[in-house]
Amino acid sequence: MPLEESYRYCAALTRAAARNFYYTFWLLPPEKRRGVFAVYTFSRRADDVVDAAAAKQDPAACEEGLSYMRSLLGASPPADDPLAPALRDTLQRYRIPVEPFHDLIEGMKMDLYQTRYRTFDELRLYCYRAASTIGLICIEIFGHDGSGEAVKRPAIDLGIAMQLTNIIRDVGEDLTRGRIYLPQEELERFGVTEAMLERGEVTAPVKALLAFQIERARDYFARAEAIFPHLHPSARYCPVLLKRFYSELLEKVEAAGYEVFHRRPRLSALRKIYLAGSVWLRSRLSNGK
Repeated sequence: MPLEESYRYCAALTRAAARNFYYTFWLLPPEKRRGVFAVYTFSRRADDVVDAAAAKQDPAACEEGLSYMRSLLGASPPADDPLAPALRDTLQRYRIPVEPFHDLIEGMKMDLYQTRYRTFDELRLYCYRAASTIGLICIEIFGHDGSGEAVKRPAIDLGIAMQLTNIIRDVGEDLTRGRIYLPQEELERFGVTEAMLERGEVTAPVKALLAFQIERARDYFARAEAIFPHLHPSARYCPVLLKRFYSELLEKVEAAGYEVFHRRPRLSALRKIYLAGSVWLRSRLSNGK
């Protein structure tokens, strides 16, 4: 497939599936935006492999599908795959190491084999693999001043904060899949049982547990702010907007009285557009344009 057609394929898939992310990507310059589209497409397709295997309870199919996704990262990717040209061009253009992609795949495999996390350290590893890896990939596309851990550490923290927000928002939805991401030792600390969660009881212990998780996510968001000055001004406001979106989701959970079992907290399309517009205007003013 010609390179431009491959990038159009990535843009179409992202537009159809990205939801919150799609609004933020439009704050990027076109050449960086299409690189992020390629990365998102890889992530989306790998995630779909795991979801399909989980639905069929077929680990062998998962291993086969993820092996194919790894082949897209190699020197000789499948010639007939529509993602291959765009992904190869993005990796080469921005000199992105492949290790975070492989860690991302390992994180997705965790969803197939692990449905509970005993400690936060276990959950943090999952969050790193599932989300921080994307941050480490994207900062190479955004462009940064090369400050080593000063860039990488907050990129990792932003990914953890976003994944924690997803976990808090999706408690009810994850229960329908047999998954509880909230650390088991923290359920015990707050006096929350799995049976209470399965019944969708928004009791005082459940509220306290979720409030604790929200404060942890906010702490990671606060740490992540250190990355913004290190990013190229043309791309800086994409992660700024992501932080705004996800921070407001936490506020939505609080405003709903921690009801995450029967109604999935979300931002309206109008609110997303407003936030995107305000952050875009801020970026233009900051860049003197």
